[in-house]
Amino acid sequence: MNDVRLEPGAKAPSFSLPNQDAVAVSLSSLAGKKVIVYFYPAAATPGCTKEACDFEESLNVFTAAGYAVIGVSPDKPAKLAKFVKDQGLHFDLLSDEDLTVHKAYGAYGLKKMYGREYEGVLRSTFVLDEKGVVTLGLYNVKATGHVEMLKKQLGI
Repeated sequence: MNDVRLEPGAKAPSFSLPNQDAVAVSLSSLAGKKVIVYFYPAAATPGCTKEACDFEESLNVFTAAGYAVIGVSPDKPAKLAKFVKDQGLHFDLLSDEDLTVHKAYGAYGLKKMYGREYEGVLRSTFVLDEKGVVTLGLYNVKATGHVEMLKKQLGI
């Protein structure tokens, strides 16, 4: 079980993961930018599609406020490429097949559904400042309405 919880003020764990085009994207390459990193269970599932499309619809708002958006899931780059194409996404989706980055951020652990406990991806979102410090860490968020809530919390 994973007990990691990133709190505001914590340094975000660094990473370098392949995106949907199998090109490595590292947190250090985004230094100097504010970054929204969201973790989701699986591309092309109803909740994850809704969440990705909500981020896409608000991408201009986030970009205008100085934020880059990155999604991270355990999916292979080829599946992410199809998802990006099918949904017309204009931000990177990163592949964390071995869940190392998920676990470093506390976005993998014990879940409960219908009274059953199991290990899985915890839908989570982190806002990082220009120096890679966590300013907001949200765990177990709902796919629907999450992006609107995030914009309100960020004041944008």
